[in-house]
Amino acid sequence: MPRGLARDHADKRAHIRERAAAYFAERGFDRASMAGAARACGVSKALLYHYHASKEALLHDILETHLSDLVAIVESVGEAEPEPRLRRLIAAILDAYRDADAEHKLQLDALATLPPELRQPLVTLQRRLVAIMADALSAHRPDLGDDRIRALAMSVFGMLNWFFLWHRPDRDMARESYAGLVADLVLGGLPAVRS
Repeated sequence: MPRGLARDHADKRAHIRERAAAYFAERGFDRASMAGAARACGVSKALLYHYHASKEALLHDILETHLSDLVAIVESVGEAEPEPRLRRLIAAILDAYRDADAEHKLQLDALATLPPELRQPLVTLQRRLVAIMADALSAHRPDLGDDRIRALAMSVFGMLNWFFLWHRPDRDMARESYAGLVADLVLGGLPAVRS
C-alpha cells in the first residue's frame, strides 16, 4: 500500500518554493543547480527531488503558485463601480507583489526558459491577469478596441512593475501611495486616449 503524504507536506513544499525562489532569483535560474537549491532550502538533494522531479518542475511550481495566488487576489476584487474597481485592482496587484520579489523576478526573467508544456499554463494565468485589467479599463472606455485596451492594460502592469524594479523604500513613496498615483494617472489619462 502506498504511503500517504506527511502531515507537513504542504508546509515543506511551501518552504522549498520560498527558499528556492530566493536562490534562483539571486543566482540566476540558468546558473542555479538543484544541489544549490537544496542547500538554500536547508534540505537534502534527495528530499528536493522527492518534491520536484527537476529544476524546471520546481520553477514551474514556484511560478504556478505565485500566478495562481495573484489571479485569485485580483478575481476577489469583484464587480463594483468602474472607478473604485480599477483603484482596488491596482492596489491589490501592488500589494500582492509585496514579499514576492523573487517570484516576480523569476516570472520576468525565467519563465521563457521552461519547456512549452510547463510554460503554457503559466502564460494562460498571465493572460487572465491582463484580461481582468483590460476588463476594468474597458468599463471606462468601451469605445476603445481590444488592441488599445490590451496595450493600456499592459501599460498599467508596466507602471506596477516599476515599483518592483526601481522602488527605493528609503527614498520613494510608500506602496499604497504609489498605487493611488498609478490609479490617478490611469483614470486621468483614459479620457484623453483616442479611439
